[in-house]
Amino acid sequence: MDGKVAIITGASGTLGEAVARTFFREGASLALVHFHHEVSDEFASLPEIVLSLSFDLANPASAAEMVQEVLGRFGRIDILANLAGGFSMGTPVHEASPETWQSMFSMNAGTVINACGAVIPVMRKQRHGKIVNIGAEAALRGKAMMAPYIVSKSAVIRITESLAEENRSFGINVNCVLPGIIDSRQNRSQMPDADRTLWASPEAIADVIAFLSSDASRALHGAAVPVSGPCDAF
Repeated sequence: MDGKVAIITGASGTLGEAVARTFFREGASLALVHFHHEVSDEFASLPEIVLSLSFDLANPASAAEMVQEVLGRFGRIDILANLAGGFSMGTPVHEASPETWQSMFSMNAGTVINACGAVIPVMRKQRHGKIVNIGAEAALRGKAMMAPYIVSKSAVIRITESLAEENRSFGINVNCVLPGIIDSRQNRSQMPDADRTLWASPEAIADVIAFLSSDASRALHGAAVPVSGPCDAF
């Protein structure tokens, strides 16, 4: 990734910070996009290679403005890692409110649609680019009390496949990862008795995202890669 320019959305989250560290270690210049929280202080002293931006990517106009800021600083965009999103347990399907459905779709699928909509014209003009979206292992099948979340993440998989078909002739690879439960401080607090040997660390997921963002993934288009835990957990 040496010299590449990468946009990381959801950069202030646990996974976003892990991906930022991995990309930075591999030599990328970073545009770290956040909404609710600032990015880690470890990047604050590196303004020449790290740009911190606050945008609501659920808004298409904000996504377009974000891209212009990145181009103004770095001149191009090589990688887009769409990590923005969220999760909440819900109600039975028949009790879920329209607001809940809309909120989950906007947060998880809408941010992907808007960020890709703003970045892809740039990548098409460049004739190259890597896009990695974040689905979820849970999106592969229905589960009780999670329908709005599952539907929104299932949409990310189908969006990824469509984008891959539409853009491969422009030298753009679009793929997604499907994490299981991420081994984060928040998840440990909420599930203290869970078997964490089945969880994936943020760093392990970041390594997969880094691979999909590298030239080594050039033959992959529309892949949905499960990332559900380490092989060496035992």
